Amino acid sequence: MEAQLELIRDQQRETWNTFSPGWRKWDEFTMNWLRPMGDELIRTLSLKETDNVLDVAAGTGEPGLTVASLVPRGHVTITDLAEGMLDVARDNADRRQITNTRILACDVSELPFEDESFDAVSCRLGFMYFPDMLQAALEMVRVLKPGGKLAAAVWSTPDKNFWITASMSTINGNLHLSPPPAGAPGMFRCGNPGFLAALLREAGLKNVTEKAVTGQLECGTNENYWNFMNDVVAPVVAALRNETQSTRDRIRRDVFSLLDQNFAGKRVTPDYGALVVSGQK
Repeated sequence: MEAQLELIRDQQRETWNTFSPGWRKWDEFTMNWLRPMGDELIRTLSLKETDNVLDVAAGTGEPGLTVASLVPRGHVTITDLAEGMLDVARDNADRRQITNTRILACDVSELPFEDESFDAVSCRLGFMYFPDMLQAALEMVRVLKPGGKLAAAVWSTPDKNFWITASMSTINGNLHLSPPPAGAPGMFRCGNPGFLAALLREAGLKNVTEKAVTGQLECGTNENYWNFMNDVVAPVVAALRNETQSTRDRIRRDVFSLLDQNFAGKRVTPDYGALVVSGQK
């Protein structure tokens, strides 16, 4: 891997390890929110109970742990770059008494598995952050058995994700942040329809399909929304980390005002949109 890509990878590992306590705190809330994406991934994979499945960028364990319950005579390997996130996954597996899993930290660009090891591969909300997306896809395809399926979920475009733009548009309006370089890892890097599908085809998959998944972030209150964003969502935390308390308070008030405009007298449930893309080897 090129030195610049290695630097990005190492920075991401540090970031996700730093955020792992927040993900542990909000794990049940977050997994309920993301479940529709995981359910669509699982549906697309057409799993058999004997399948050997790889879940890449699994974070705190999903959808891999749910997959494990669907392949009782099979096995699920759950991987992520950040050991801190996988510590939560291990605790979740123990709590749910799921035993047909292996959990290990590794780099998606250098998967430590033999060729054609897995019947299926899943990856929920990982591709956008991979330093080299094509290399990651090629590695997933390499370890996939002939005829096996790969399914990945990514965030759609900003206009379909008010859950994050409510905060980031307000932060940008106050701080005038510089946009990231074109093509840099980020939340909406794979959001344009057809982008990830073309990447999977380039990696050698066939019968590639794409489906939109939509839903809401069920926050309930402005305060709950704000606390979640500041505990879990990396772009928000990074933008506000070095700001004064008065600046943070002003942005918080502006975010609350925007939420009130959209959810006056109602529960705070900002929309999200994702794409689930799958293909067959």
